Order: sequence, then structure tokens, then C-alpha cells
Amino acid sequence: MGHFLRQEQAWTCARKNNENRMVASMDDLTFSSVLQHENFVDLVLWQMGRGSGASGGIKRNVQEEHFLFIFMLSGAGSFTAEGRRGIKTFYVRSNQGFMAFPGQSFSYSPDSKAGMEYVWVEFGGLRAGGAVRDCGLTADEPLYHGHFPDMRETVRNEMVYLAGHKDMTPHHLTGHLYLFLDALSRSVPTPKTKGTKGVREVYVREALEFIEKNFQNDISVEDIADFCGLNRSYFGAVFKELMGKTTQEFLLNYRMAKAAELLRQPQYTVGDIGNAVGYRNPLHFSRAFKNLYGVSPRAWRNGTGGQKGGGRIRRGEGYHERHL
Repeated sequence: MGHFLRQEQAWTCARKNNENRMVASMDDLTFSSVLQHENFVDLVLWQMGRGSGASGGIKRNVQEEHFLFIFMLSGAGSFTAEGRRGIKTFYVRSNQGFMAFPGQSFSYSPDSKAGMEYVWVEFGGLRAGGAVRDCGLTADEPLYHGHFPDMRETVRNEMVYLAGHKDMTPHHLTGHLYLFLDALSRSVPTPKTKGTKGVREVYVREALEFIEKNFQNDISVEDIADFCGLNRSYFGAVFKELMGKTTQEFLLNYRMAKAAELLRQPQYTVGDIGNAVGYRNPLHFSRAFKNLYGVSPRAWRNGTGGQKGGGRIRRGEGYHERHL
């Protein structure tokens, strides 16, 4: 589907080499800043905006590791996305929403009579997947209804606030991201757990707490499994099912994100930083960092990092602006 709306206000990321990020135009669009701040690892606010339209349609992809939530302020529109069970189309009305998942392609167009006005938030981070699961939304069931009006209104207000306050501090914006996700989860009935899923989520929660407190030590997957009281094989299967990646991948992402934070501090050597995130051998640390980010820690520090499109954790300096 072709681009359907006149661009009122547009902005792009300063790093022009990142060709995988989608560029589109919207009518009557108010954009906010993208928060790329490595001090926030658990939840990261990447971009947000507000738009409206009356005709046509648009297609886009969601960045890997990111979620994108669209809330309909007024009017209605059709959203088509591919889930595990194939391609499905959802009709989204006023006060409803649509969640797009990491790496997912989707398209949407306004109702020909009602048009539509909406706000949207794109976020990621190590705990983003868990936050979305708390809301009961999946790639096959991405439609948000908001059963409790007061919480649904809070969802709406927080998204409108984020879209209109791009100049606030990173801590302020991240705080409102938490408030938005809290209201989103509280506005829907508590998802029902099947079988032992509730118990398995407790194991994963314990594992995350252990990683947060011990990532700087020389820990292994076996250490994490032992802490949870499980054998390595079963623990690994549970962790991957609920987190979407292996324990080793998660631990590596977490350590490298912390290392990226420390590389902003010139008083620390690369060796000091490697040691601080659990790597006693500087060579092993540099190799792991480059495998994930595409550049060495030293090149990252010197300002050449962040241009590799395939990095698992996005990074940048301060704010970068972009449009939906």
C-alpha cells in the first residue's frame, strides 16, 4: 500500500547509515524525541508520536527487539499483521489499540468514513517482553480492548503526554513509560496461566534478579540454574520459552549494555570495563562486544559505534528523532 498521508512534520535519525529503520509520512503528525539512553536497560523508550488520516494506507516493519503500540483516539482503522497462525486483519475502533511485535511487518489504513486519529509508542529493553505478556497481548491476539475504563483512560493520557513532551529529561520520560505500561496491564483482565506457567515465570523472575545482582561476576548458566533450583537443561528451556532468547544470549546482551554505559565514562579503561561486566580477559571482552555491536569497545568510545544495523541492543547518544 502506498504512503497515504501528507507529511506535516518529519525528522530522521542522525545516523543515516541505518537503512533497516522504517521511514514513512503522516498527516497532522506530532513527533516526540527518541530516547536512546544506555542508563535504561530494562525498559527503553525509543520513539513516540501522534497522527491522523482520512484515506489510503501504509505498511511498516517493527525494529528487532522493539514493540510498537498504537492507541486509537478517535475514528477507526484496519490493521493487518502476520502472526504464528498466518495473516489476520483487525478492525480497531476508538479507545482500542494494536500491539506490533519485534520484527513484525504490518499495514494499516483508516476507515474511509470515520478517518482516524491515534498516538503511538515504540519501546524495548530486557523487560519489555515480560511487560507485554502481562497485558495478555500476543502476535496472534494483538488487539487491545481495555476492559476497565479508568485504567484505559490512563493509558490514553500517558501516551498523549509522551507524544507531547519530547523535551523532558530521560528519567522523566522513562517514568511515564512505566506508568503507561502499568496502566496497560491493569486495564485488562489478568491473563490466565495454564498448567505450571505461573511457576515457571517465578523461576525466570528469580533468574533475572540473580543476573542483575551478579552480572559483574564470573557466572555461568549453570550458576543461574542452581540458584533457581533447576537442572540446566530444564531451566534453559523455560527461560527461552518465556524470554524469547537463551540464557546465554540474555546474559551477553545485559553485560554488553552495561559495558556501553561505562564506555561513556573516560576515566575507565577498556580492561576496567570488561572486568566490571564479568570478563577477566580484556581480549575476550573486546571480542564479545564486537560480535554484538559490530565495532570494538575502543571504536565505540571514539564515536564510531552504533552504525551496524544488526546489533541486538540499539544504542545512541542523547535523543534521535524519527517518524512512524
